[in-house]
Amino acid sequence: GELMKALVLRQYNHFSYEEVPDPKPEAGEVLVRVRACGICGSDVHGMDGSTGRRIPPLVMGHEAAGVIEALGAGVEGWSVGRRVTFDSTIYCGTCWHCRRGEINLCDRRRVLGVSCEDYRRDGAFAEYVSVPQHILYPLPEGLGFEEATMVEALSIAVHGVSRVCPRLGDSAVVVGAGMIGLLVVQVLKAAGCSPVVAVDVAPERLELARRLGADAVLDPGTGDLRTRVLELTHGRGADAAVEAVGTTEAIRSAVAAVRKGATLALIGNLRPEVELPLQSIVTREISVNGSCASRGEYPAALDLLARKAIEVDALISASAPLAEGADWFRRLYARESGLVKVVLVP
Repeated sequence: GELMKALVLRQYNHFSYEEVPDPKPEAGEVLVRVRACGICGSDVHGMDGSTGRRIPPLVMGHEAAGVIEALGAGVEGWSVGRRVTFDSTIYCGTCWHCRRGEINLCDRRRVLGVSCEDYRRDGAFAEYVSVPQHILYPLPEGLGFEEATMVEALSIAVHGVSRVCPRLGDSAVVVGAGMIGLLVVQVLKAAGCSPVVAVDVAPERLELARRLGADAVLDPGTGDLRTRVLELTHGRGADAAVEAVGTTEAIRSAVAAVRKGATLALIGNLRPEVELPLQSIVTREISVNGSCASRGEYPAALDLLARKAIEVDALISASAPLAEGADWFRRLYARESGLVKVVLVP
C-alpha cells in the first residue's frame, strides 16, 4: 500500500516523524487529507503514560480539519474535495444512550487518537485520517482550517455552558482561564450572561480573559474571592459557575462564588478524586453537573466560529509543520509560558 508521513508516539515521551501505511477508509468511512490538527491538553497529559489512554505506538490528534480525499463503500451525501471537520467522539448511534441523543455517553464510545486497554484508533497527526461519516461536519465558507481545529474544544465549552442552563442576564463565574475556560467565558457572554467573572492564578491568563470579554477577573490567591464576587452580584453570589480545572481548590472557589440555589458545571478532569465542600453544597442547595465532551454542539460551535462570535486567533499560540511536532509537544509538556494552543500542519 501507499505510505504517508505521521507523527508517531513510539514510546512514552518519544515521538518519531516517520512513514506509515495510509489508512484505508472502511465501509461508512471517509478518508480525510488533514490540513491542520491542534495539540490537545489531553494529548500532552497522556504522552507520558500517566492516563493509560495513549499506549504506544499511536498516532494521536483529534482536533482537526481537512479535505475529503476518498469515500469508503456506502458513503452518501459527501463528495471528494469537500472541506470538513469531525467530532473526536466516535459514537455507535445504536446503543441505549445514543438513541436518547446522549452520544457523549455512548456505551461503545471511542475517541480518535486514543489507545487504551479496550481499543486503539489512530488520529490526525498525519497526512491522512479515516473517520466514520456520521461524525463529519462541513466547514462553513470562510472558516480556515487552523481556526476550525478549535471547534472540538469550543463544542466542549458550549456543552459545558448548556449544563448550567444560563438565562439572559445571569451572572456567571468561570474558574480556570486555560483553553477551555477562555472559550467558556466567551460562550457565556454570547449566551447573554452578565457579569462574567474569570478566576485564575496566572496574571497573563486573566489578562487574556479580560481581552476576550470577561467583565471582571479575580485571582483567588489575593483577597477573599467570595467577598469580591458578592460585590459584583448584588450581594447574592453568581447564578452559575463553570469549573474548568479539576482540583479541590478550583472546585472550592467555584462553590464559594455562587449564590444559594445556583448551578455548577464541572468540566475540569485533572484528578480521579477531589474534596467537595459538602455542607455548603447541601445547605445552599447547589446543583452540581458533570460535563463530558459534547453532544450535538458541533453545528452551533462551527456557526459561532464562522461569524466570529468567538475569538480564537488569540488562543492559537503557534502554527508549525507536523515534522516539528515532537519539539512542540516537549515545549507544551514543559508548560512553557505563553503557549495556549499549538496547531500542527502536515
